[in-house]
Amino acid sequence: MKVKYMNDLTPDLPPLDLLKKQFTERDGFMNALGAELVEIGRGSSTVCMEVRKECLSFNGTCHGGAIFALADCAFGVASNSYGTLSAGIDVHITYNAAARLGDTLTATAREVSRSRKIAVYEITVSGKEAGLISMFTGTVYIIGHKNYT
Repeated sequence: MKVKYMNDLTPDLPPLDLLKKQFTERDGFMNALGAELVEIGRGSSTVCMEVRKECLSFNGTCHGGAIFALADCAFGVASNSYGTLSAGIDVHITYNAAARLGDTLTATAREVSRSRKIAVYEITVSGKEAGLISMFTGTVYIIGHKNYT
């Protein structure tokens, strides 16, 4: 099978609705997390998740790993939204407030910069009840293979 290499200037970028459908169907971890891909744009995404009992840590608040995972899902979708395969190479997260059982968390990713091989993203995680919960920054290496079928 011949691999098709893509870049952001490729005239036949895949439709966003196709990418949204495929990301939703193929991302087993996002589905297991109970996260929903709400919106996708070129270099951006919004992913939501309700804090369920399974997301709680021993102290009764949302586990940092669940918050990280939600932010990482939004990061992955935004960085792969051009139809080119990108892989995370560095991330950093801060936790600003606690999220509680039943709160709906929203991870919003936006592209900060993008070159031919490297892109940087900012992701905020907010709760309806708790407000700003987390800030996440991530860098990807743009591999260039198409990531859709």
